[in-house]
Amino acid sequence: MGLGGCILLIGAGAILAFATDWELDTVNVDLVGWIMMLVGLVGVFVYVSIARRRRMVMSPTATVVPEDERRYQ
Repeated sequence: MGLGGCILLIGAGAILAFATDWELDTVNVDLVGWIMMLVGLVGVFVYVSIARRRRMVMSPTATVVPEDERRYQ
């Protein structure tokens, strides 16, 4: 799930938790909204940690060529 999907989950969960007054006999809509927001936040943190690892710059390793091999290149 990408960053957009996580933000969508957070938004939809907030709407269910705070902006609706639906009452169902079998489902607690407020709890579903809170769970969706929690899953979205976990997704954002996972996405950010993976993106940070991908952006890490590794220093290039220099190949040392002996002096006598440089003459023939």
